[in-house]
Amino acid sequence: MNPIRIVDADDPRVAAFRDIRERDLVGRQGLFVAEGKVVLDVLLSSPDYEALSVLVLDSRLAGLEAVLGKAPATVPVYMAGAAVMDTIAGFHIHRGILAIGHRRAAPTATELLQAAPGRALTLVLVGISNHDNIGSIFRNAAAFGAAAIFLDPTCCDPLYRKSIRVSVGGVFRVPFARFDGTAGFAQNLLDHGFHPIALSPRGTTDIRDIASKDRMALFLGTEGDGLPETLLSAMQTVRIVIAPDFDSLNVAATSAIALHRLSEREDFSSRAAARSSSAP
Repeated sequence: MNPIRIVDADDPRVAAFRDIRERDLVGRQGLFVAEGKVVLDVLLSSPDYEALSVLVLDSRLAGLEAVLGKAPATVPVYMAGAAVMDTIAGFHIHRGILAIGHRRAAPTATELLQAAPGRALTLVLVGISNHDNIGSIFRNAAAFGAAAIFLDPTCCDPLYRKSIRVSVGGVFRVPFARFDGTAGFAQNLLDHGFHPIALSPRGTTDIRDIASKDRMALFLGTEGDGLPETLLSAMQTVRIVIAPDFDSLNVAATSAIALHRLSEREDFSSRAAARSSSAP
């Protein structure tokens, strides 16, 4: 590791880090911003993503040797003092670690369905437009061994900086793809042997009583409106029982409860443990 000191915030070598905002890198050659030590570690361990450059607060460099040792020698590591780094980013980076990353390939929804194992638990997100919720759902999905996440066109991008940070790198561990047309995708799930279930406060079956299936796809909708009635009427619906005088749970919290319940089968739990232990 041969870090390159940056003393001028206008140095062209760190132009990609300049004035970072939530939407700055979205749609720009598939680039994204990763923030924090744990997230950087997961990024450098993922075969589906690559780090293009790293910017580190000089006082954090000594504690990053093991993590940065996972980066190819071709990845430049820049270091800067606090004032210069904050000027580059446009706000105070209290974690002191940023990386510019790139997704190597974006699989289609059908490709992910075809690649799923014989027993698989997946999530289908409809209308989830809050970055914190997206990040938390990916974190939960990684924790409970979900095979993939599918997002409709109205969901926000999992590769926003905030979503990545909240997911604690889970975005880099759970494969995801977008799909067009919820009804058509529900049929695509059936064609690939997935049993679709929709989570709703008005669900007809308590999730604790859900029957086990080899392949399951759990649909989650936006808070407030939830999943559309046309979708709910076309598949099995489940609910999480809560106090009768309380409105509802946050969708991210709901995903954690549902994933825990549905992943109680030994194969899903084992797959999550194997994924963790096999990470580079």
